[in-house]
Amino acid sequence: MEVTAPEVAAPTVSSTFVRKAVPLLCGGAMAGAALVVALNDPSADGSWYPPCAFHAATGLWCPGCGLTRGFHQLFNGNIGAALGYNVFVPLVLVAVAGSWWGWVRVSWGRAERVWPAWTRPWVSTVLPLTLLAYGVLRNIPAAPFDALAP
Repeated sequence: MEVTAPEVAAPTVSSTFVRKAVPLLCGGAMAGAALVVALNDPSADGSWYPPCAFHAATGLWCPGCGLTRGFHQLFNGNIGAALGYNVFVPLVLVAVAGSWWGWVRVSWGRAERVWPAWTRPWVSTVLPLTLLAYGVLRNIPAAPFDALAP
C-alpha cells in the first residue's frame, strides 16, 4: 500500500480576504476597547469595571492590578498617574501593539520577525521573575514598596 501526502488546496480569494481582514477587525476591536477605557474611569465610584478577582479573594495586589486604571490615565495624557497605578502599563501597551502589528504583517504576506537568540532567555525567565518580584514587592506595607501598590 502506497502512502501519499494529502493534497493542499490553493488559497481562495475568500480565505485570503479572511486572513487579511481578521487582524484588522481585531485591531478595530482593540481600538474600541481602548476608547471605552479612555472615556470611562475605572476608579470612579459606581464604575462598572469588575474588580481584580485575585485582590478581591486575597486582599493582595497582583502584578496586573491597576492596569485598567493605568491605561485610563495614559489614554487621557496622565503618564505619571498611569505609572502610579502600574509601572508595566507602557510595557503592556508596547507588547500588545507590537504583537498585533506582527500579526498584521504576517497576515498580509510579510516575513515573520525573528527575534535575536539572546532575547529568548530574557522573555522566558527574566520577565516572569520580574513580574513575580513586582507582585511580591508591591504588597510590602513599608516604604518605598508601598508606592508600588495602585
